[in-house]
Amino acid sequence: MTYDFDTPVDIRGTGSFQWDVLPAAYGVPDLIPFTISDMDFRSPPEVLEALQRRIARGVFGYTDWRYTGFPEAVRDWYGARHGVAVDPEALVYGPSVVNELAQLLRIWTRPGDGVVVHTPTYDGFIKALTGLGRELRGVPVGDAEALERELARPDSRVLLLCSPHNPTGRVWTETELKGFAALAEAHGAAVISDEIHADLAHDGHRHVPWLSVARPGGRWALITSASKAFNFPALTGAYGVIGDPDDRAAFVGRMERGEGLGSPAALALTAHVAAYRHGAAWLDQLRGYVVGNLRLLADRLEDAFPGRALYAPPQAGYLAWLDLRPLGVDDEALNDALIADERVAVRPGAVYGAKGHVRVNLGCPRAKAERGIDALTRTLTRLAS
Repeated sequence: MTYDFDTPVDIRGTGSFQWDVLPAAYGVPDLIPFTISDMDFRSPPEVLEALQRRIARGVFGYTDWRYTGFPEAVRDWYGARHGVAVDPEALVYGPSVVNELAQLLRIWTRPGDGVVVHTPTYDGFIKALTGLGRELRGVPVGDAEALERELARPDSRVLLLCSPHNPTGRVWTETELKGFAALAEAHGAAVISDEIHADLAHDGHRHVPWLSVARPGGRWALITSASKAFNFPALTGAYGVIGDPDDRAAFVGRMERGEGLGSPAALALTAHVAAYRHGAAWLDQLRGYVVGNLRLLADRLEDAFPGRALYAPPQAGYLAWLDLRPLGVDDEALNDALIADERVAVRPGAVYGAKGHVRVNLGCPRAKAERGIDALTRTLTRLAS
């Protein structure tokens, strides 16, 4: 089956962060966004059909995720897609990956404790850590000495990974992950690995799930969701694997009793099961389509600024990370100019703690990608001159 990623879908008026909230915030109703990390594509038809069948039943009572086929779908997906055995009994469930992160931080840290994170950093991590009163200890991607130095601090309690990394799109190698595991173990730090971008790794790059390098029964958690790869974040729903049985019990107790989240959203479970059972072909075509958008950006930038090394396509995902420093262009000034002159918005690197960079969401139909890439190239040319 061939899937359609070219036909635009108008979602204005649905409360979309990209298409409704940001235009209202900027006062530009016809704004074209390349911002928030979701896609403009319909979810797989197999997922939509499963949702329609579930809705047709018309009853949405309290639901237990363990009895929906969800654990088995996760197990089979990881076995087929990643070659990793997942014990359904080790799974936990939550409303979102960031919520799961917050609960784990409450279990494993106290206010003032340090959490080591690679920089630039996903802004959801920044918000969660600062909101909980934990100290974000940033380590530049690829700086092994800085990583060990920060983990060696006596109050660094957690190594928080984004795997693959957001915003750079870096896919950690198995050797790198084993090194992270050894360092965390040596310094007594727990590890939380956010792997929501895992199924968007591009050809030539293999995502290695944390549970395949971690010590069984250790203090670690893999947290993730199908919502990123299959584009249904508004349905909510996330899950994880927690290494230590006591930590797992503490997490489940906090979710089901302390947070009152014992019954998850039924449609989220339906979407996850359908995606993992029937969405592989759609996902593979999506990844190829997105690579075309990312390569288009690389070609246009190289034509406009030969040899300036502003951008290399990511190893995973649909988010392009540009380095503006070779052009001497400020990231927020670029975004302001794009909005004012082109009715286009991107995400300034300052959002991720990295001035002089921008993140561009190219999870969109080709025509929209071309519109944004042309606007970006024109504006960079003008600001750099």
